[in-house]
Parts: sequence; C-alpha cells; structure tokens
Amino acid sequence: MAIKQETELYAPLKSFFERQGYDIKGEVRTCDLVGIREDEAQPLIVEMKKSFNLALLLQGIERLRLSPNVYLAVERVREKKGAVNQRWGELTGLCRRLGLGLITVVFYKTKAPLVEVLAEPGDAPPQARSAVRRRERLLYEFRERSGDYNTGGSTRVKLVTAYREKALRVALALQALEAEAAGAAGLGGGPAALSGAPGTALAAGEPAAAGTAAAAAGDAAAGAGPAAAHSRAEGARGVGVTPAALRKRSGVPGAAAILQKNYYAWFFRVQRGRYTLTAAGQAALIEYAAVAEISAGKL
Repeated sequence: MAIKQETELYAPLKSFFERQGYDIKGEVRTCDLVGIREDEAQPLIVEMKKSFNLALLLQGIERLRLSPNVYLAVERVREKKGAVNQRWGELTGLCRRLGLGLITVVFYKTKAPLVEVLAEPGDAPPQARSAVRRRERLLYEFRERSGDYNTGGSTRVKLVTAYREKALRVALALQALEAEAAGAAGLGGGPAALSGAPGTALAAGEPAAAGTAAAAAGDAAAGAGPAAAHSRAEGARGVGVTPAALRKRSGVPGAAAILQKNYYAWFFRVQRGRYTLTAAGQAALIEYAAVAEISAGKL
C-alpha cells in the first residue's frame, strides 16, 4: 500500500532504531529523525521521503556535514513496476558511493511495516568484477569504428556499430567481387546475369543461384536433355564468393563468421562455402552509402 504522507514513515523507523538502543526524537533543527546512543559520539540522522528523489539525495549530502551517520528512508511500494524509485540496486550503489545509508519501509494492510536497511552509512561500494571487461569492450568498440556516424543521445534508431561496419565491408567486397567476376565472364550484368538462358528472369530479390537451379529444373521438365541441365548446374557452382576471398578483399578477419551468422540477413548461401548478396544487402549498401564509401578505401 502507498502512504499518503512521509510522516507515516516516522513511527516504524523510530521503533526500528529504538530496538537498537537509540533515543529517538523527530524534527530536531530541520532533521526528520535524530537518534543518540551512549556508545556513539556521532548522532544518527534520518531524512524521509515518500519516494527517492533528487531533493532527498541533496538533503542527505547536506546532513553529512553534521554527522557521518546519515540514512535516507523511503517507502518501498511492491505494486509499482518500473518506476525510478524501484531501481533499488542502482540507488543502493549510488548511496554507498556518497557515504549515505539507505532504508526502505514496506507497508502492509494486515501486519506491521517491514524496515529493511539496504546500505549502511560509510559502506564502500562493491567492486564490480565485470568493470575491466566492460571497459575493454568499450575501448574495443571505439577503436574498431572507422568514424563517427552516430549522433549522441539518439534512441530507437539503427546505430552504426563496429560490427555493422564490418558487415558493410564484407557486403561491399562481395558486391565488388561479383561484379568483377561478371565482367571477366563477359556478362556485364552482375550476378543476375548468371541466372541462365535469355528469357529467364529472376523475381525481385531472388538469389541468382535459385534462378539457375529453377532454370535447370525447367530444362529437365521440358525434355531439353541432360546436357543442358548439366550446363546450368555447372553455372550454379560458379555463383557466389567464398569466405576466404571476402576475408582477403574486405580485410575483415571474421568475415566467415559474419556470413554464417548473417545477423542482418544481407547474405545468402548459394551453396556450401559460397555466398551472394540479398536484396536487403544491396539496400543496406545504399542506406549506409556514407559508411560504405569510407570502407571502400580499406578494400
């Protein structure tokens, strides 16, 4: 249940600290709760709010000038989901870094409130074991990007990450190698020209190898004879580019993994060990033309 006023926090907090041997009084020179215990030279100070906010945090920092034994106390509402004052792990870490204690109070309809101490005043923040690895990943991502293609503060937009850059470089290399192969064969029409005999057209976005295979199947059905079908099958084997060739042309050591994972659906495996670009891959090279131009200088 949600409380209506922060004064409702006082009674359970007073009882909690009295059980620890403190003599408690409220509203002592603007401090919400002050406690004195014979074995402690410094007073206990607690500042209360219905929910955790910046005003409470600043108030707690100000109270540190009076005593190092300062707690912030707020209600913990179990029903609320995703609210900023429910991010207890992050708020606890923040209080520890500032040397503040943090207490939550849960109110029930049929039983006494539950007081829980999440952080003690002066607690050292826990050492994050993953901090070194996360820092290394941050620096790696920074170094692997060839330029600044994102606007800081952007949300819900596609970011040009180091991985996307590498995928673009692989796609660009694939496009270039296919064009060179087509030119060397005297076709001059790119990968689509490998689809088969005149009059056989591919559907939009259909890989060339699929068209070749379909044409070969058509020959067999039409009784064109095994020679024509064999010729088309041999043509299909020449479609696409190998990961080794793409790794060498793009300069991306992990080109094979990018092709196999195919995270952006830019690549199509024509057959084992040979890949071609999909319609999505062609569109990506247009969408990220600025990045692709810079990447082209690395091929």
